[in-house]
Amino acid sequence: MSFDQVIADALQALRSRFGADILSEQVTGEGFPVLWLAAPAWEAAHRFLREEISAPFPLLADLWAIDESQRQHRAGQPDSRLTLCSHLVSLERNADLRLKLATDGHAPSVAGVYANADWYEREAHDMFGLDFGRETRRLLMPPTWEGHPLLKTHYARATEKPPFVLTDRLFEAEERATITDPDLLGLPGLRDGEELMVLNFGPHHPSTHGVFRILLGLDGEEVVWAWPDIGYHHRGVEKMAERQTWHGFIPYCDRVDYLGGVISELPYLLAVERLCGIAVPPRAQMIRVMLCEFYRIMNHLLFYGTMAQDVGAMSPVFYMFTDREKGHEILNAITGARMHPAFFRIGGVAMDLPRGWDAMVRDFLDWMPGRLDEYERMVLRSELFRARTVGVGAYDTDTALTWGTTGPGLRATGCNWDLRKQRPYCGYEQFDFEVPLGQRGDIFDRTRVRADEMRESLKIIRQCLENMPEGAVKADHPLTTPPPRGAMQTDIETLIAHFLQSSWGTVVPAGEATGQIEGHRGLTQYAIVSDGGTQSYRTRIRTPSFAHLQMIPKIVPGMTVADLVAHIASIDFVMSDVDR
Repeated sequence: MSFDQVIADALQALRSRFGADILSEQVTGEGFPVLWLAAPAWEAAHRFLREEISAPFPLLADLWAIDESQRQHRAGQPDSRLTLCSHLVSLERNADLRLKLATDGHAPSVAGVYANADWYEREAHDMFGLDFGRETRRLLMPPTWEGHPLLKTHYARATEKPPFVLTDRLFEAEERATITDPDLLGLPGLRDGEELMVLNFGPHHPSTHGVFRILLGLDGEEVVWAWPDIGYHHRGVEKMAERQTWHGFIPYCDRVDYLGGVISELPYLLAVERLCGIAVPPRAQMIRVMLCEFYRIMNHLLFYGTMAQDVGAMSPVFYMFTDREKGHEILNAITGARMHPAFFRIGGVAMDLPRGWDAMVRDFLDWMPGRLDEYERMVLRSELFRARTVGVGAYDTDTALTWGTTGPGLRATGCNWDLRKQRPYCGYEQFDFEVPLGQRGDIFDRTRVRADEMRESLKIIRQCLENMPEGAVKADHPLTTPPPRGAMQTDIETLIAHFLQSSWGTVVPAGEATGQIEGHRGLTQYAIVSDGGTQSYRTRIRTPSFAHLQMIPKIVPGMTVADLVAHIASIDFVMSDVDR
Protein backbone atom coordinates (compact mmCIF):
# COMPACT_ATOMS: atom_id res chain seq x y z
CA MET A 1 0.00 0.00 0.00
CA SER A 2 1.39 3.42 -0.97
CA PHE A 3 1.94 6.20 1.56
CA ASP A 4 -1.03 8.15 0.18
CA GLN A 5 -3.28 5.12 0.65
CA VAL A 6 -1.95 4.50 4.17
CA ILE A 7 -2.69 8.01 5.37
CA ALA A 8 -5.94 8.24 3.37
CA ASP A 9 -7.18 5.16 5.23
CA ALA A 10 -6.50 6.85 8.58
CA LEU A 11 -8.23 10.06 7.48
CA GLN A 12 -11.26 8.14 6.26
CA ALA A 13 -11.58 6.35 9.59
CA LEU A 14 -11.26 9.65 11.44
CA ARG A 15 -13.87 11.37 9.27
CA SER A 16 -16.28 8.44 9.60
CA ARG A 17 -16.03 8.65 13.38
CA PHE A 18 -16.04 12.43 13.94
CA GLY A 19 -17.70 13.89 10.82
CA ALA A 20 -18.58 17.54 11.36
CA ASP A 21 -16.18 17.81 14.32
CA ILE A 22 -13.38 17.87 11.76
CA LEU A 23 -13.66 21.53 10.83
CA SER A 24 -11.18 21.63 7.95
CA GLU A 25 -7.97 20.27 6.52
CA GLN A 26 -5.29 22.91 6.31
CA VAL A 27 -3.40 23.08 3.04
CA THR A 28 0.32 22.98 3.78
CA GLY A 29 3.49 21.69 2.18
CA GLU A 30 4.16 19.46 5.16
CA GLY A 31 3.80 16.08 3.50
CA PHE A 32 1.32 14.95 6.14
CA PRO A 33 -2.31 15.96 6.90
CA VAL A 34 -3.08 18.89 9.22
CA LEU A 35 -6.64 18.80 10.59
CA TRP A 36 -8.56 21.37 12.60
CA LEU A 37 -10.88 19.83 15.20
CA ALA A 38 -13.78 21.13 17.26
CA ALA A 39 -13.06 21.31 20.99
CA PRO A 40 -15.59 18.60 22.01
CA ALA A 41 -13.77 16.08 19.79
CA TRP A 42 -10.21 16.95 20.85
CA GLU A 43 -9.72 14.31 23.55
CA ALA A 44 -11.91 11.68 21.85
CA ALA A 45 -10.04 12.01 18.53
CA HIS A 46 -6.70 11.49 20.26
CA ARG A 47 -8.05 8.45 22.08
CA PHE A 48 -9.44 7.06 18.83
CA LEU A 49 -6.11 7.48 17.04
CA ARG A 50 -4.13 5.96 19.88
CA GLU A 51 -6.37 3.12 21.04
CA GLU A 52 -9.11 2.29 18.55
CA ILE A 53 -7.98 2.76 14.96
CA SER A 54 -6.16 -0.06 13.21
CA ALA A 55 -2.41 0.66 12.88
CA PRO A 56 -2.72 3.31 15.62
CA PHE A 57 -0.70 6.43 16.39
CA PRO A 58 0.95 5.48 19.69
CA LEU A 59 3.56 8.26 19.72
CA LEU A 60 2.66 11.80 20.70
CA ALA A 61 5.80 13.36 19.28
CA ASP A 62 4.96 16.90 20.37
CA LEU A 63 2.26 19.24 21.62
CA TRP A 64 2.62 23.02 21.55
CA ALA A 65 0.79 26.32 21.11
CA ILE A 66 0.90 29.29 18.75
CA ASP A 67 -0.12 32.85 19.65
CA GLU A 68 -2.06 33.94 16.57
CA SER A 69 -2.72 37.52 17.72
CA GLN A 70 -0.24 39.20 15.33
CA ARG A 71 -0.26 36.74 12.46
CA GLN A 72 -1.24 38.17 9.07
CA HIS A 73 -1.34 35.15 6.73
CA ARG A 74 -4.05 32.85 8.08
CA ALA A 75 -6.37 32.43 5.09
CA GLY A 76 -8.57 29.36 5.33
CA GLN A 77 -7.89 28.76 9.03
CA PRO A 78 -10.44 29.06 11.86
CA ASP A 79 -10.33 32.14 14.07
CA SER A 80 -8.08 31.48 17.03
CA ARG A 81 -6.32 33.46 19.73
CA LEU A 82 -4.13 30.54 20.81
CA THR A 83 -3.84 27.50 18.56
CA LEU A 84 -3.00 24.17 20.18
CA CYS A 85 -1.16 21.66 17.97
CA SER A 86 -0.42 17.98 18.53
CA HIS A 87 1.87 15.86 16.34
CA LEU A 88 1.10 12.13 16.24
CA VAL A 89 3.17 9.34 14.70
CA SER A 90 2.14 5.86 13.59
CA LEU A 91 5.17 3.59 13.35
CA GLU A 92 3.17 0.84 11.67
CA ARG A 93 1.95 3.21 8.96
CA ASN A 94 5.19 5.22 8.93
CA ALA A 95 2.93 8.27 8.84
CA ASP A 96 2.37 11.50 10.77
CA LEU A 97 -0.80 13.42 11.53
CA ARG A 98 -1.10 16.89 13.02
CA LEU A 99 -4.23 18.01 14.83
CA LYS A 100 -5.04 21.64 15.61
CA LEU A 101 -7.50 23.27 17.98
CA ALA A 102 -8.56 26.92 17.90
CA THR A 103 -8.89 28.20 21.46
CA ASP A 104 -9.66 31.35 23.40
CA GLY A 105 -7.17 30.31 26.08
CA HIS A 106 -8.98 27.16 27.27
CA ALA A 107 -8.41 23.64 25.91
CA PRO A 108 -9.29 20.05 26.87
CA SER A 109 -6.44 17.93 28.19
CA VAL A 110 -5.19 14.78 26.47
CA ALA A 111 -2.91 13.77 29.36
CA GLY A 112 -5.36 10.98 30.14
CA VAL A 113 -4.76 9.57 26.66
CA TYR A 114 -1.06 10.19 26.09
CA ALA A 115 0.88 10.07 29.36
CA ASN A 116 3.66 12.29 28.02
CA ALA A 117 1.15 15.07 27.22
CA ASP A 118 1.43 16.14 30.87
CA TRP A 119 4.73 18.02 30.48
CA TYR A 120 3.78 19.37 27.07
CA GLU A 121 0.54 20.80 28.45
CA ARG A 122 2.36 22.22 31.47
CA GLU A 123 4.79 23.89 29.08
CA ALA A 124 1.93 25.34 27.02
CA HIS A 125 0.37 26.66 30.23
CA ASP A 126 3.71 28.07 31.38
CA MET A 127 4.62 29.74 28.08
CA PHE A 128 1.15 30.81 26.84
CA GLY A 129 -1.19 30.70 29.83
CA LEU A 130 -3.36 27.97 28.27
CA ASP A 131 -5.88 26.55 30.74
CA PHE A 132 -6.35 22.77 30.39
CA GLY A 133 -9.07 22.46 33.01
CA ARG A 134 -6.78 20.75 35.51
CA GLU A 135 -4.26 21.85 38.10
CA THR A 136 -1.22 22.80 36.08
CA ARG A 137 2.09 23.87 37.62
CA ARG A 138 4.71 25.92 35.82
CA LEU A 139 7.32 23.72 34.19
CA LEU A 140 10.22 25.81 32.90
CA MET A 141 9.77 29.22 34.52
CA PRO A 142 10.09 29.85 38.28
CA PRO A 143 6.84 30.03 40.25
CA THR A 144 7.39 33.74 40.85
CA TRP A 145 7.59 34.64 37.15
CA GLU A 146 5.03 37.16 35.97
CA GLY A 147 3.40 36.57 32.61
CA HIS A 148 3.79 33.94 29.90
CA PRO A 149 6.98 34.39 27.84
CA LEU A 150 5.89 33.11 24.42
CA LEU A 151 2.90 35.42 24.14
CA LYS A 152 3.52 38.16 21.62
CA THR A 153 2.80 40.77 24.30
CA HIS A 154 5.62 39.48 26.54
CA TYR A 155 8.95 41.28 26.27
CA ALA A 156 11.82 39.51 24.51
CA ARG A 157 14.81 41.44 25.85
CA ALA A 158 15.79 42.38 29.39
CA THR A 159 16.41 45.93 28.14
CA GLU A 160 12.64 46.26 27.63
CA LYS A 161 12.22 46.18 31.42
CA PRO A 162 13.59 48.44 34.16
CA PRO A 163 17.02 47.45 35.53
CA PHE A 164 16.87 44.38 37.76
CA VAL A 165 17.70 44.90 41.42
CA LEU A 166 17.99 41.91 43.77
CA THR A 167 16.75 43.13 47.14
CA ASP A 168 16.83 41.08 50.34
CA ARG A 169 13.05 40.80 50.21
CA LEU A 170 13.09 39.50 46.63
CA PHE A 171 15.88 37.05 47.44
CA GLU A 172 13.90 35.62 50.35
CA ALA A 173 10.78 35.32 48.18
CA GLU A 174 12.68 33.50 45.44
CA GLU A 175 14.31 31.19 47.98
CA ARG A 176 10.94 30.32 49.53
CA ALA A 177 9.55 29.57 46.08
CA THR A 178 12.15 26.84 45.53
CA ILE A 179 10.80 24.78 48.43
CA THR A 180 8.73 21.86 47.14
CA ASP A 181 6.19 20.22 49.43
CA PRO A 182 5.61 16.55 48.48
CA ASP A 183 2.12 16.70 50.01
CA LEU A 184 1.09 19.40 47.54
CA LEU A 185 2.31 17.16 44.71
CA GLY A 186 0.23 14.22 45.93
CA LEU A 187 3.34 12.24 46.86
CA PRO A 188 3.14 9.97 49.94
CA GLY A 189 5.17 10.74 53.05
CA LEU A 190 4.76 7.29 54.59
CA ARG A 191 5.33 3.71 53.51
CA ASP A 192 3.99 0.89 55.65
CA GLY A 193 3.67 3.38 58.49
CA GLU A 194 7.30 4.48 58.23
CA GLU A 195 8.24 8.03 57.27
CA LEU A 196 10.06 8.38 53.96
CA MET A 197 13.21 10.44 53.67
CA VAL A 198 12.76 13.26 51.14
CA LEU A 199 15.99 13.99 49.27
CA ASN A 200 16.85 16.71 46.77
CA PHE A 201 19.01 14.97 44.17
CA GLY A 202 20.49 17.91 42.26
CA PRO A 203 20.33 20.45 40.73
CA HIS A 204 24.04 20.75 41.63
CA HIS A 205 25.14 17.13 41.56
CA PRO A 206 27.58 15.57 39.07
CA SER A 207 25.37 12.53 38.50
CA THR A 208 22.43 14.59 37.25
CA HIS A 209 24.53 15.58 34.20
CA GLY A 210 23.48 19.22 34.41
CA VAL A 211 21.33 21.57 36.46
CA PHE A 212 18.53 19.07 36.98
CA ARG A 213 16.74 18.29 40.23
CA ILE A 214 14.89 15.13 41.17
CA LEU A 215 12.89 15.13 44.38
CA LEU A 216 13.14 11.61 45.80
CA GLY A 217 11.13 9.73 48.39
CA LEU A 218 13.44 7.10 49.90
CA ASP A 219 12.92 4.10 52.11
CA GLY A 220 16.50 3.47 53.08
CA GLU A 221 18.35 3.16 49.75
CA GLU A 222 15.21 2.27 47.80
CA VAL A 223 13.52 4.89 45.63
CA VAL A 224 9.77 4.90 46.37
CA TRP A 225 8.88 7.86 44.17
CA ALA A 226 10.64 10.48 42.07
CA TRP A 227 9.54 13.93 40.89
CA PRO A 228 11.75 15.56 38.20
CA ASP A 229 12.11 19.34 38.28
CA ILE A 230 13.45 21.06 35.16
CA GLY A 231 13.84 24.63 33.92
CA TYR A 232 17.12 25.65 35.57
CA HIS A 233 18.78 25.83 32.13
CA HIS A 234 15.88 27.47 30.27
CA ARG A 235 17.08 30.27 27.98
CA GLY A 236 14.00 30.99 25.89
CA VAL A 237 15.42 29.77 22.58
CA GLU A 238 11.99 29.63 20.93
CA LYS A 239 11.46 33.29 21.90
CA MET A 240 14.90 34.18 20.55
CA ALA A 241 13.93 32.63 17.20
CA GLU A 242 11.21 35.24 16.83
CA ARG A 243 13.70 38.13 16.93
CA GLN A 244 16.54 36.67 14.85
CA THR A 245 16.65 36.54 11.07
CA TRP A 246 16.19 33.12 9.50
CA HIS A 247 19.93 32.99 8.81
CA GLY A 248 20.89 34.54 12.14
CA PHE A 249 19.17 31.83 14.17
CA ILE A 250 21.48 29.05 12.92
CA PRO A 251 24.12 29.53 15.69
CA TYR A 252 21.41 29.20 18.33
CA CYS A 253 20.55 25.72 17.02
CA ASP A 254 24.02 24.46 17.97
CA ARG A 255 23.40 25.54 21.53
CA VAL A 256 20.06 23.78 21.90
CA ASP A 257 22.11 20.59 22.23
CA TYR A 258 25.65 21.78 22.81
CA LEU A 259 27.12 18.31 22.20
CA GLY A 260 25.37 17.78 18.87
CA GLY A 261 27.06 20.46 16.79
CA VAL A 262 25.54 20.68 13.32
CA ILE A 263 22.97 17.96 14.06
CA SER A 264 20.59 20.50 15.60
CA GLU A 265 21.02 22.84 12.64
CA LEU A 266 19.75 20.27 10.17
CA PRO A 267 16.04 19.93 11.11
CA TYR A 268 15.72 23.71 11.30
CA LEU A 269 17.20 24.14 7.83
CA LEU A 270 15.18 21.28 6.37
CA ALA A 271 12.04 23.13 7.49
CA VAL A 272 13.22 26.51 6.13
CA GLU A 273 14.31 24.96 2.83
CA ARG A 274 10.93 23.24 2.50
CA LEU A 275 9.19 26.62 2.79
CA CYS A 276 11.62 28.24 0.36
CA GLY A 277 11.45 25.40 -2.17
CA ILE A 278 15.21 24.93 -2.14
CA ALA A 279 16.82 21.69 -3.39
CA VAL A 280 20.24 21.28 -1.76
CA PRO A 281 23.04 20.08 -4.14
CA PRO A 282 24.29 16.48 -3.75
CA ARG A 283 27.76 17.48 -2.54
CA ALA A 284 26.31 19.68 0.20
CA GLN A 285 23.93 16.88 1.19
CA MET A 286 26.80 14.43 1.61
CA ILE A 287 28.88 16.92 3.56
CA ARG A 288 25.92 17.39 5.88
CA VAL A 289 25.58 13.64 6.38
CA MET A 290 29.29 13.18 7.05
CA LEU A 291 29.42 15.95 9.64
CA CYS A 292 26.26 14.75 11.39
CA GLU A 293 27.73 11.27 11.73
CA PHE A 294 30.98 12.72 13.11
CA TYR A 295 29.02 14.57 15.77
CA ARG A 296 26.98 11.43 16.51
CA ILE A 297 30.26 9.65 17.28
CA MET A 298 31.51 12.58 19.38
CA ASN A 299 28.34 12.50 21.48
CA HIS A 300 28.29 8.72 21.87
CA LEU A 301 31.94 8.67 22.96
CA LEU A 302 31.14 11.10 25.75
CA PHE A 303 28.09 9.07 26.72
CA TYR A 304 30.07 5.81 26.65
CA GLY A 305 32.81 7.14 28.91
CA THR A 306 30.58 8.84 31.45
CA MET A 307 28.20 5.87 31.50
CA ALA A 308 31.10 3.63 32.49
CA GLN A 309 32.30 6.22 34.99
CA ASP A 310 28.92 6.42 36.69
CA VAL A 311 29.03 2.71 37.50
CA GLY A 312 32.60 2.77 38.74
CA ALA A 313 34.92 2.37 35.72
CA MET A 314 37.25 5.36 35.71
CA SER A 315 39.63 4.68 32.82
CA PRO A 316 37.40 4.55 29.68
CA VAL A 317 36.36 8.20 29.73
CA PHE A 318 39.99 9.35 29.56
CA TYR A 319 40.73 7.12 26.58
CA MET A 320 37.56 8.30 24.83
CA PHE A 321 38.47 11.95 25.23
CA THR A 322 41.58 11.18 23.19
CA ASP A 323 39.31 9.94 20.40
CA ARG A 324 37.04 12.97 20.74
CA GLU A 325 40.08 15.22 20.39
CA LYS A 326 41.00 13.51 17.11
CA GLY A 327 37.45 13.90 15.85
CA HIS A 328 37.22 17.54 16.88
CA GLU A 329 40.48 18.32 15.08
CA ILE A 330 38.81 17.14 11.86
CA LEU A 331 35.62 19.08 12.58
CA ASN A 332 37.67 22.17 13.36
CA ALA A 333 39.58 21.82 10.10
CA ILE A 334 36.35 21.52 8.07
CA THR A 335 34.03 23.95 9.88
CA GLY A 336 36.38 26.26 11.78
CA ALA A 337 34.94 25.28 15.16
CA ARG A 338 34.77 22.29 17.47
CA MET A 339 31.44 22.24 19.31
CA HIS A 340 29.37 25.11 17.86
CA PRO A 341 30.29 25.38 14.17
CA ALA A 342 27.13 27.02 12.75
CA PHE A 343 28.33 25.53 9.46
CA PHE A 344 25.12 24.68 7.61
CA ARG A 345 23.39 27.33 5.55
CA ILE A 346 19.98 27.86 3.99
CA GLY A 347 20.56 25.96 0.76
CA GLY A 348 23.79 24.13 1.61
CA VAL A 349 26.89 24.57 3.76
CA ALA A 350 29.12 27.54 4.53
CA MET A 351 32.10 26.48 2.41
CA ASP A 352 33.59 23.57 0.54
CA LEU A 353 35.76 20.93 2.16
CA PRO A 354 39.36 22.06 2.76
CA ARG A 355 42.38 20.60 1.03
CA GLY A 356 43.54 17.45 2.84
CA TRP A 357 40.20 16.67 4.48
CA ASP A 358 40.16 13.19 3.00
CA ALA A 359 43.49 12.18 4.55
CA MET A 360 42.36 13.36 8.00
CA VAL A 361 39.08 11.48 7.73
CA ARG A 362 40.80 8.32 6.47
CA ASP A 363 43.24 8.36 9.42
CA PHE A 364 40.30 8.65 11.84
CA LEU A 365 38.47 5.77 10.16
CA ASP A 366 41.56 3.59 10.44
CA TRP A 367 42.07 4.60 14.09
CA MET A 368 38.59 4.15 15.59
CA PRO A 369 37.60 0.47 15.00
CA GLY A 370 40.46 -0.85 17.15
CA ARG A 371 39.62 1.65 19.86
CA LEU A 372 35.98 0.54 19.89
CA ASP A 373 37.13 -3.08 20.18
CA GLU A 374 39.17 -2.13 23.23
CA TYR A 375 36.25 -0.26 24.80
CA GLU A 376 34.04 -3.29 24.33
CA ARG A 377 36.53 -5.32 26.36
CA MET A 378 36.83 -2.58 28.99
CA VAL A 379 33.12 -1.81 29.37
CA LEU A 380 30.58 -4.10 27.75
CA ARG A 381 32.40 -7.32 28.64
CA SER A 382 33.18 -6.15 32.16
CA GLU A 383 31.43 -8.28 34.78
CA LEU A 384 31.13 -5.21 36.99
CA PHE A 385 29.42 -3.23 34.24
CA ARG A 386 27.08 -6.07 33.37
CA ALA A 387 26.15 -6.61 37.03
CA ARG A 388 25.20 -2.95 37.35
CA THR A 389 23.27 -2.64 34.07
CA VAL A 390 21.72 -5.92 32.86
CA GLY A 391 18.05 -6.01 33.82
CA VAL A 392 18.22 -2.57 35.47
CA GLY A 393 16.01 0.30 34.27
CA ALA A 394 14.25 -1.93 31.74
CA TYR A 395 11.09 -0.99 29.84
CA ASP A 396 9.32 -2.32 26.75
CA THR A 397 8.42 -0.72 23.44
CA ASP A 398 4.86 0.18 24.48
CA THR A 399 6.12 1.99 27.58
CA ALA A 400 8.74 3.81 25.54
CA LEU A 401 6.20 5.07 23.01
CA THR A 402 3.70 5.99 25.73
CA TRP A 403 6.25 8.38 27.20
CA GLY A 404 7.55 9.72 23.88
CA THR A 405 10.88 7.89 23.90
CA THR A 406 12.73 7.73 20.57
CA GLY A 407 16.28 7.11 19.38
CA PRO A 408 18.58 4.60 21.10
CA GLY A 409 16.25 4.46 24.10
CA LEU A 410 13.48 3.12 21.86
CA ARG A 411 15.67 0.88 19.72
CA ALA A 412 17.09 -0.74 22.87
CA THR A 413 13.64 -2.32 23.33
CA GLY A 414 13.90 -4.02 19.93
CA CYS A 415 11.82 -1.44 18.04
CA ASN A 416 13.38 -0.88 14.63
CA TRP A 417 12.63 2.83 14.16
CA ASP A 418 15.29 5.14 12.77
CA LEU A 419 14.29 8.07 10.58
CA ARG A 420 17.46 7.67 8.51
CA LYS A 421 15.97 4.35 7.33
CA GLN A 422 12.21 4.90 7.69
CA ARG A 423 12.17 8.40 6.15
CA PRO A 424 15.55 9.02 4.54
CA TYR A 425 16.62 12.65 4.29
CA CYS A 426 19.79 14.25 2.89
CA GLY A 427 20.39 11.16 0.76
CA TYR A 428 20.62 8.62 3.60
CA GLU A 429 18.88 6.12 1.30
CA GLN A 430 22.16 5.89 -0.65
CA PHE A 431 24.13 4.57 2.33
CA ASP A 432 24.63 1.00 3.46
CA PHE A 433 24.35 0.75 7.24
CA GLU A 434 22.47 -1.25 9.88
CA VAL A 435 20.25 -0.08 12.73
CA PRO A 436 21.51 -1.63 16.01
CA LEU A 437 18.76 -3.00 18.25
CA GLY A 438 18.51 -4.29 21.79
CA GLN A 439 16.19 -6.84 23.35
CA ARG A 440 15.59 -6.08 27.03
CA GLY A 441 15.38 -2.29 26.95
CA ASP A 442 17.66 -2.04 29.99
CA ILE A 443 20.69 0.12 30.74
CA PHE A 444 23.04 -2.40 29.17
CA ASP A 445 21.11 -2.50 25.90
CA ARG A 446 20.95 1.30 25.73
CA THR A 447 24.75 1.36 26.05
CA ARG A 448 25.20 -1.49 23.56
CA VAL A 449 23.03 0.22 20.95
CA ARG A 450 25.03 3.45 21.12
CA ALA A 451 28.34 1.59 21.00
CA ASP A 452 27.20 -0.24 17.87
CA GLU A 453 25.84 2.97 16.34
CA MET A 454 29.35 4.41 16.37
CA ARG A 455 30.53 1.54 14.17
CA GLU A 456 27.66 2.19 11.76
CA SER A 457 28.48 5.91 11.70
CA LEU A 458 32.05 5.02 10.75
CA LYS A 459 30.65 2.99 7.83
CA ILE A 460 28.59 5.96 6.68
CA ILE A 461 31.56 8.34 6.95
CA ARG A 462 33.73 5.95 4.93
CA GLN A 463 31.08 5.88 2.19
CA CYS A 464 31.08 9.69 2.20
CA LEU A 465 34.86 9.64 1.85
CA GLU A 466 34.78 7.22 -1.06
CA ASN A 467 31.78 8.64 -2.90
CA MET A 468 31.87 12.41 -2.29
CA PRO A 469 30.42 13.96 -5.47
CA GLU A 470 31.82 17.01 -7.19
CA GLY A 471 29.77 20.15 -7.61
CA ALA A 472 28.38 23.13 -5.75
CA VAL A 473 27.97 23.30 -1.98
CA LYS A 474 25.13 25.84 -2.16
CA ALA A 475 21.90 25.75 -4.11
CA ASP A 476 21.40 27.99 -7.12
CA HIS A 477 18.31 29.63 -5.65
CA PRO A 478 17.48 33.29 -4.88
CA LEU A 479 16.81 32.47 -1.20
CA THR A 480 20.07 30.61 -0.60
CA THR A 481 21.64 32.53 2.28
CA PRO A 482 24.22 33.86 1.76
CA PRO A 483 24.46 33.27 -2.00
CA PRO A 484 27.64 31.76 -3.48
CA ARG A 485 30.45 34.33 -3.37
CA GLY A 486 31.57 33.58 -6.91
CA ALA A 487 28.13 34.48 -8.26
CA MET A 488 28.13 37.76 -6.33
CA GLN A 489 31.25 38.85 -8.19
CA THR A 490 29.68 38.41 -11.63
CA ASP A 491 25.92 38.89 -11.17
CA ILE A 492 24.36 42.13 -9.89
CA GLU A 493 21.11 40.41 -8.90
CA THR A 494 23.01 38.01 -6.64
CA LEU A 495 24.96 40.90 -5.13
CA ILE A 496 21.69 42.74 -4.39
CA ALA A 497 20.25 39.61 -2.80
CA HIS A 498 23.33 39.30 -0.57
CA PHE A 499 23.06 42.94 0.47
CA LEU A 500 19.39 42.61 1.38
CA GLN A 501 19.91 39.31 3.20
CA SER A 502 22.78 40.75 5.23
CA SER A 503 21.16 44.09 6.07
CA TRP A 504 17.52 43.13 6.34
CA GLY A 505 17.21 39.36 6.27
CA THR A 506 15.98 36.56 4.01
CA VAL A 507 12.25 36.81 3.27
CA VAL A 508 10.84 33.31 3.68
CA PRO A 509 7.42 32.69 2.07
CA ALA A 510 4.45 32.54 4.44
CA GLY A 511 3.46 29.06 5.55
CA GLU A 512 4.26 26.22 7.90
CA ALA A 513 6.90 23.53 7.58
CA THR A 514 8.46 20.81 9.69
CA GLY A 515 11.97 19.37 9.67
CA GLN A 516 12.59 15.97 11.27
CA ILE A 517 15.83 14.07 11.71
CA GLU A 518 17.18 11.09 13.63
CA GLY A 519 19.41 12.97 16.04
CA HIS A 520 22.00 11.35 18.27
CA ARG A 521 19.42 11.24 21.10
CA GLY A 522 16.30 10.55 19.04
CA LEU A 523 13.64 12.44 17.09
CA THR A 524 14.57 16.11 16.75
CA GLN A 525 11.90 18.23 15.11
CA TYR A 526 11.54 21.90 14.22
CA ALA A 527 8.03 23.10 13.33
CA ILE A 528 8.23 26.65 11.97
CA VAL A 529 5.67 29.26 11.00
CA SER A 530 6.58 32.05 8.61
CA ASP A 531 4.36 35.09 8.22
CA GLY A 532 6.16 36.14 5.07
CA GLY A 533 8.86 38.17 6.82
CA THR A 534 12.54 38.09 7.67
CA GLN A 535 11.99 36.43 11.04
CA SER A 536 10.17 33.36 12.26
CA TYR A 537 6.67 33.94 13.57
CA ARG A 538 6.87 30.74 15.62
CA THR A 539 9.65 28.18 15.95
CA ARG A 540 8.74 25.08 17.89
CA ILE A 541 11.67 22.85 18.87
CA ARG A 542 10.90 19.24 19.78
CA THR A 543 13.91 17.77 21.57
CA PRO A 544 14.30 14.12 22.61
CA SER A 545 15.85 14.89 26.01
CA PHE A 546 12.68 16.68 27.15
CA ALA A 547 10.54 13.65 26.44
CA HIS A 548 12.99 11.15 27.91
CA LEU A 549 13.26 12.75 31.36
CA GLN A 550 9.49 12.69 31.82
CA MET A 551 9.57 8.88 32.06
CA ILE A 552 11.75 8.84 35.19
CA PRO A 553 8.86 8.60 37.73
CA LYS A 554 7.53 5.57 35.82
CA ILE A 555 10.82 3.64 35.71
CA VAL A 556 12.83 4.35 38.86
CA PRO A 557 10.54 3.30 41.79
CA GLY A 558 12.06 0.16 43.29
CA MET A 559 15.60 1.08 42.26
CA THR A 560 18.38 1.88 44.67
CA VAL A 561 19.92 5.35 44.58
CA ALA A 562 23.02 3.83 42.95
CA ASP A 563 20.87 2.29 40.21
CA LEU A 564 19.14 5.65 39.74
CA VAL A 565 22.53 7.22 38.97
CA ALA A 566 23.17 4.55 36.33
CA HIS A 567 19.70 4.95 34.84
CA ILE A 568 20.07 8.73 34.55
CA ALA A 569 23.38 8.26 32.74
CA SER A 570 21.80 5.75 30.33
CA ILE A 571 19.17 8.29 29.21
CA ASP A 572 21.94 10.39 27.63
CA PHE A 573 20.50 13.89 27.88
CA VAL A 574 21.84 17.41 28.23
CA MET A 575 19.81 20.01 30.06
CA SER A 576 20.12 22.60 27.29
CA ASP A 577 18.24 20.09 25.10
CA VAL A 578 15.59 19.67 27.80
CA ASP A 579 15.02 23.27 28.78
CA ARG A 580 15.91 25.03 25.51
